[in-house]
Amino acid sequence: MAKKKGEEFQQEKEIFLEHIQNAGLRRTSQRDLILEIFLKTEEHLTSEDLYWLVQKKDPGVGQTTVYRTLKLLTEAGLAREVRFGDGKTYYEHHYNHEHHDHMICTECGLVIEFFSAEIEELQDKMAEKFGFTPTHHSLRMWGVCEACGARKRELQSAPSGAQPRVRVKSGVAD
Repeated sequence: MAKKKGEEFQQEKEIFLEHIQNAGLRRTSQRDLILEIFLKTEEHLTSEDLYWLVQKKDPGVGQTTVYRTLKLLTEAGLAREVRFGDGKTYYEHHYNHEHHDHMICTECGLVIEFFSAEIEELQDKMAEKFGFTPTHHSLRMWGVCEACGARKRELQSAPSGAQPRVRVKSGVAD
């Protein structure tokens, strides 16, 4: 059954409100907007990405407000920080989302989310073997996605003596 417009993400909104109240902060329309946009966006977002999305709805919201609100969302357990090796911090939904791991293409930046019961079981066995009690984990694999791998193979299979595909911008107008 579809939720009514006002009921969408109600549980997450209540968790966030309780968290900011416990932190001695007040509810603001800007925080509400940032929360709403974050919850409706299923992609991995940097604070800058979320800032640009928020700007489309309310140009008066500052980048610092977006960044601080993302930190509050993370503290409240609604968001999770992830890093893909490009020097940026991304945020993804955490509350009521199944655990997953990531594969990151080093060519195009594609991020593939996946879950493997076999990997989870092996991690548990290794933790038990070493008397280790895991509290959380993150598995990230870097490599080349299928599309980029196909492009690389295509370029490598060019006949010898073939010129590489180079696009040169000419100063001459057509």
